[in-house]
Amino acid sequence: MIRILSDSTCDLSKDLISRYNIEIIPLFVRLGEAEYLDGVNITPKQLYAWSDECGQTPQTAAPGIEDIMKVLNGNDDDEFIIFTISSPMSACYNNCILASEELGITDRVHVIDSQNLSTGIGLLIIEAAIMRSNGCSAGEIESYIINLRSKVRASFVVDTLTYLYRGGRCSGLAAMVGNTLKLHPRIAVVDGQMRPEQKYRGKPQKFVMDYVKDMEKNFLTAKSDRVFITHSGCSEEILKMVSDYLTGLGYFKEILITRAGSVISSHCGPGTLGVLFIDNKN
Repeated sequence: MIRILSDSTCDLSKDLISRYNIEIIPLFVRLGEAEYLDGVNITPKQLYAWSDECGQTPQTAAPGIEDIMKVLNGNDDDEFIIFTISSPMSACYNNCILASEELGITDRVHVIDSQNLSTGIGLLIIEAAIMRSNGCSAGEIESYIINLRSKVRASFVVDTLTYLYRGGRCSGLAAMVGNTLKLHPRIAVVDGQMRPEQKYRGKPQKFVMDYVKDMEKNFLTAKSDRVFITHSGCSEEILKMVSDYLTGLGYFKEILITRAGSVISSHCGPGTLGVLFIDNKN
C-alpha cells in the first residue's frame, strides 16, 4: 500500500485530507512555555490573541525524528511518500530522511522537498493522490512530482507587517513604515524561498483584489483542474469577492478555499490571502 503523508504546513482542509486519504504529521507551535501541535490543539485565533497580548511571535518547530518514526511504523509492504515544507524553511525534510534511515526503510520511503509552503504543497499532494488512485507506483509518483514542483505558483498578499517583523523577517523600521503607509507586500515562493515582490495600498477589499487581478493572465495558462484560495483569517466578504472573480473567469474546474494553519499563520499574521495554482505552460 502507498501511504501519502505531509507535514501540517500543507494547509489542506479536513475534507480534502479525508477525500484524498492523506496522513498529517503536525509541527509544533510554542506560545511561551506552552507547546501545541499544529492543527490538533491550537487555533490561529488563540495564536493571534497570545501574540498580540505578549507582543511576541510564536515559535514553531519541526516534528522530531522519533515523532516521524512513530508515524512510519506499519506493514512491511507499505511504501511512503512524504511531502515537507521547503527544506530551507524547516528541518522537516531532513528529519524525515533521518527517520527513514533510523528505521532502515529508505527503500520504501520517498521524501519530497516540496520547495514550497501552505497549499503550494497541497497542490502537489492532490496530484500525487490522484496518481495513486490511478495505480501509479511510488517511484512514478515521486518522479512526476519532482518535475512538477517548479510549476507551482504560490504567493500571498499580507495585511500587516507586524507578524513578519516579530518573526525576524522584516525590520522594525520597514514594519513601522509599511503599517503607517498601509503597504501590503506580495510575497512569492521562488526556488523554495520567500521573496517580496510588489506592494499594494488601500483597504483589504482593494489590495486583495488588485493582487488577484494582477495574476489574471497567469490564471488563464494554469492547470485548470483546481486553484486554491488560502487565507489566515479574511472576512467572508473578501473570500466571496475572490471566489466570484475566479468563478467569473470560467476557467477553473474547482475553486478550493482553505484556512491556513497555526504554523503558517504565526508568520504571516491575520488577513493574509493567497491564490495558488500550477502553471501549465511548457
